[in-house]
Amino acid sequence: MGILATIGVARTKYVIEQARTTRAIGDIRAITNDVQAYQAASPGHALPPGLSDIDRAGLLDPWGRPYIYVLFSVGGTPRTDVFGIDLNSEFDIYSMGPDGASAISITAGASQDDVVMAGDGGFIGRASRY
Repeated sequence: MGILATIGVARTKYVIEQARTTRAIGDIRAITNDVQAYQAASPGHALPPGLSDIDRAGLLDPWGRPYIYVLFSVGGTPRTDVFGIDLNSEFDIYSMGPDGASAISITAGASQDDVVMAGDGGFIGRASRY
């Protein structure tokens, strides 16, 4: 019985973590759509200065931390892939994942569990899968 319980608990934790990642992917996709809609509607196609401008201030990721929005035109540093290439061209949105730690390169150990947007929205998922 103990072995079966151990397997069941481990599997449940895995399923819960997958559900949290799926929710973060959906949130990032929705935020990205809102940012792009704001940009399309604004004079000069300006990006929103912050998440409060698209009514997303205070939105927490599934691990209880705010999503990170970085606007490159105001000095934000783009995150990079294994080759040092920027993930996105104008802005970045990501969750620091379960461990709450992150680094500029998504190949760094602290970033592997982050849920990131890359390819200007073409990819949204765990950094370890990019």
